[in-house]
Amino acid sequence: MSRIKSLILGTVVAFTLSPVYAQSNRFEVIKNLELVDQIYEHLDKYYVEEPKIGSMSVAGIHSMLEDLDPYTVFYPESDIEDFRLMTTGQYGGIGAMIRKMGDYVYIAEPYENSPAAKSGLRPGDKILTINGINMFKKNTEDVSTNLKGPKGTAATVEVERSNGTKATISITRDEIKLPDIPYAGMLTSEIGYIKLSSFTHTASSEVRKHFLELKQKGMKRFIFDLRGNGGGLLMESVNIVNLFVPKGQLVVQTKGRIEDENRTYLTQNEPLDLNIPIVVLIDGSSASASEIVAGGLQDLDRAVVVGNTSFGKGLVQRTFDLKYGTKMKLTIAKYYTPSGRCVQRLEYFDKEDGEDVASVPDSLLHTFQTKGGREVIDGRGIVPDLDIEQEDLSRLTATLVGNNIIFNYAVEYAKNHATIADAKSFKFTEKEYEDFIAYVLKQEFTYSTASEEMIKRSKATIEKEGLSEEAMVEYEALLKKVSPSKERDLKKFEDEIRMFLENEIVMHYYYQSGRVLNAFNHDKTTAKAIELLDENLDAYQSVLKK
Repeated sequence: MSRIKSLILGTVVAFTLSPVYAQSNRFEVIKNLELVDQIYEHLDKYYVEEPKIGSMSVAGIHSMLEDLDPYTVFYPESDIEDFRLMTTGQYGGIGAMIRKMGDYVYIAEPYENSPAAKSGLRPGDKILTINGINMFKKNTEDVSTNLKGPKGTAATVEVERSNGTKATISITRDEIKLPDIPYAGMLTSEIGYIKLSSFTHTASSEVRKHFLELKQKGMKRFIFDLRGNGGGLLMESVNIVNLFVPKGQLVVQTKGRIEDENRTYLTQNEPLDLNIPIVVLIDGSSASASEIVAGGLQDLDRAVVVGNTSFGKGLVQRTFDLKYGTKMKLTIAKYYTPSGRCVQRLEYFDKEDGEDVASVPDSLLHTFQTKGGREVIDGRGIVPDLDIEQEDLSRLTATLVGNNIIFNYAVEYAKNHATIADAKSFKFTEKEYEDFIAYVLKQEFTYSTASEEMIKRSKATIEKEGLSEEAMVEYEALLKKVSPSKERDLKKFEDEIRMFLENEIVMHYYYQSGRVLNAFNHDKTTAKAIELLDENLDAYQSVLKK
């Protein structure tokens, strides 16, 4: 199998033989295609067992593409529904997030006004069967496939409630459109806020609609939140920038190996507002189309960017329809913001794999200038005008979230509380947090601190160097001091635990919009944006004049 993969890796651009390729490349393509064909033929004739040609081919194609970049992807026919969801935000189904816990998949979060919510499905419902099919030990992909289906079809879902009772719920599937904007509203009497979560084909029209509504409510300053937004359709990013800059303004250029594929994108319409002060919020998950918007508004000195350096995806993909209902998303170019910079991270492979990324040396970066002469750099994503330091989560908090302990407690809380305060003002009382501590201490889980791990690693060195028994005694005493104490750490990290706990509970009552509203209570980045947009705007203007 590894030999097959290595050979398939050589079949570069096996899907098309375009005249743009040199003769030598044509020969390499034809040669390697013939080799793959011969290998398949021998497998079919002689392999000891019946070969799974379909799965082998898909694995080979994935292997071929993974050496290029993280965004050039093959979609077999079975994944086309996922591709549609990614590009349109639409799918046929019940409208709920799910999560795996133990042997079953649970309802994690019904979408507001979705068939799932209207039918009475609740967070924490254990999915036992779907249309009579047992979901025991099924993964989330299998369960999701069974829940999805054409609009108007029925899904009969048997669930077990957190109180142990069972319920059989009939749900009529609908066309589910994930909201581009989970929340829009006024943060103060004059500061409006829009959170954009995706760039589907309706993103710019939704931003336009909500922006005009906020203007009618008295908005004179605007916060545009792109945190966590992984991007989407390029033209939607251009259209959104167009809301705030004049017609005919350069927003982005794409440049690739094939000159005929290069594009220049100018704004095509009259803007909505050329003067309103804007703060754009970004973080490490803001990518692609989000970076075009943030980078474009920054380069044109039309907004102040606040938060953390963005993801750094400066590559452009195009989707090609292939045979047998399959598709390929292919990186064809890099994009460049109005100043001429490309925000593509030089080390994106490491970042995509979730590994720690070494900082790019300054010598490899280039400096560009905004319209007003401010310096910006390439190669790192969008660097905000004002960076907001984010504290690392404690190991305990990460464990409580990752092990679904906070989620499970929220389910229990919602079961015992019919109503809570509004999303913005909801807070745990001291008594309620003490109850939570008691709940956590009954759960079976372990975690370690960074100090504990470092000291344990030093033990091998101590033993190797043959230090005295006295040294080992001191080592054990130090280890005991830094070893985690659940009760101690639950009090030590109360503030950050409360943040996750309150936000999860609010979701059970107020859905995604409630999450956003509640998060403002702990949101340093939004607080800084509000501070910048103070009535006199001195801080805002000083950033733009740097």
